[in-house]
Amino acid sequence: MTDLSYRAGQAETRPWGRWQVVQSDPGYVVKRIDVNPGARLSLQYHNHRSEHWVVVAGRGTVTIGGDTIRVDRGSHVYVPRETKHRIANDGDAPLVFVEVQFGAELREDDIVRIEDDFLRQ
Repeated sequence: MTDLSYRAGQAETRPWGRWQVVQSDPGYVVKRIDVNPGARLSLQYHNHRSEHWVVVAGRGTVTIGGDTIRVDRGSHVYVPRETKHRIANDGDAPLVFVEVQFGAELREDDIVRIEDDFLRQ
C-alpha cells in the first residue's frame, strides 16, 4: 500500500497548477497552492478534514456549499469537513493561497470529486 500521508517539502503539479506542503505535523498540514489563470480545482469534499484558506495573491471565486464568493489577497475561507467546495482563478495572474488542513486523517486520497474539468476520479 502506498503512503499517501503528507510530508514537508512534498509537492505535486496538477492540471490546474501546483501544491507544496510547507509543514506537516500530527493533526495539521500547511500547503501553498498555486492556481493557474483560468483554471479551477475540482468540486470536491473531504470526509476526514476541514480546511482554512488564506489568499495571498491573485483573485478568483470560491464555491462552498451552495454559495459562491469573490476572493482576493487577504480573503480567508473556512471549509468544514464534508462540505462541497472549489476555488477558481478568473484573473490573469496566478491565484496563490495557503491551506491549513485539520483532522484525524490527513491524506491525499481524502478527496471525493463531484465534478472535474480534467475528468479525474
